[in-house]
Amino acid sequence: MESRSDFKKIMANIGWLSVDKLIHLLVGLLVGVWITRYLGPDQFGLLSYTQAFVALFSVLASLGMDVVVVRNMVLNPDTARETLGTAFIMRMAAGLVTICLTMLAISIMYPNDQLIKLLVGIIAAGTVFQAFDTIDLWFQARVTSRYTVYAKNAAFLAVSLLKVALILTDASLVAFALAGLVEVIIGSAGLVIVYRISGQSLAKWRGSLTRGKDLLRDSWPLIFSSLVIMIYMRIDQIMLREMLGDSSVGVYSAAVRLAEIGYFIPMAVVPSVFPSIVEARKVSDDLFHKRLQNLYRLMALLGYGVAIPGALLANWVVGFLYGSDFSESGPILAVLFWAGLFTNLGVARTSYLTMVNWPRVHFMTTFAGCVINIAVNLLLIPRYGGMGAAVATVVSYWFAAHGSCFFYRPLFKTASMLTKALIMPIPRRM
Repeated sequence: MESRSDFKKIMANIGWLSVDKLIHLLVGLLVGVWITRYLGPDQFGLLSYTQAFVALFSVLASLGMDVVVVRNMVLNPDTARETLGTAFIMRMAAGLVTICLTMLAISIMYPNDQLIKLLVGIIAAGTVFQAFDTIDLWFQARVTSRYTVYAKNAAFLAVSLLKVALILTDASLVAFALAGLVEVIIGSAGLVIVYRISGQSLAKWRGSLTRGKDLLRDSWPLIFSSLVIMIYMRIDQIMLREMLGDSSVGVYSAAVRLAEIGYFIPMAVVPSVFPSIVEARKVSDDLFHKRLQNLYRLMALLGYGVAIPGALLANWVVGFLYGSDFSESGPILAVLFWAGLFTNLGVARTSYLTMVNWPRVHFMTTFAGCVINIAVNLLLIPRYGGMGAAVATVVSYWFAAHGSCFFYRPLFKTASMLTKALIMPIPRRM
């Protein structure tokens, strides 16, 4: 780090993001397990399926421009309001289009299933509020994420209490879908409030057609990349329901929810370190690559730190939390924990590809991972069910983040750096 103050600022930001994720982890685990046991494999499987279905479309609402907006504000802070205003307008419009596309797709697939259409409609309504996450990007660029932690955790804790009340009053499945929508709305309102408390105002944002074209030019490959990522993150649940039914989705999704707990790590570390790595590139390539290598090593170290104990304790954890109805989730969870290692590296590598403006390369590698995921799912799910889907997830995550780098010459250096991180996952002093 260039100075002790920069290091302290980054670590403080990581701390705040970690607190945010840990609160979600602890409270979400408690309430989520209670909901899972309350609903049972069948109803929980249906809820998980509808959430996964909406997730396939929801990436369109963000337009894949988060890292692009942060990068532009770091490099050109004088145009931040125009960048934010343009991104907000574009994402609001994209959210409305996403709702329409989601409802059209589910109506074609299940024309006579009113319950599944209702659930999808409720969950999809939250995508339009993703536009307010643009506020969070301003805090990310300034490395002051504690304000968004306040807003999002207030919404999360309030709705967690609501979900507990729903369980105690024997609420329906639809009520839990509505609770998710309420959380998104409250969280958006909270972001507006903390933005104003910080002395800023949405009224000063301005949209620009030229700025919009620039953002789309840099982010459109990331839109497709994000879509592809979401497909290979959620297609397993879609395919499981189509092949084996709601109960199989419920058993598998229970394992997925626990495995994804560790995903807070890259989401806390990488956004905090990202501005520092951008600045390092202005200084020298040597400093840039040293910081990037240390980021890869740190991501690998944290990935191993979750995967190894998680895999060893998976069966006990599932039995303790979910009970005998979800006993098949244990072995699945043990395998899925290893996907987190490659998720960590993938998030870090994405930050590098964004900085060097290689979004098309990112798209091609993630697309290849998606194709592998679907192919392995088709091969293994009929024979091994949820375990086959778990193996497909790990294989595809590894290929998208690491294996694909060996097939494209400009990424050979990245392949070497990631391999070093996997073999020697200890960051070095700079």
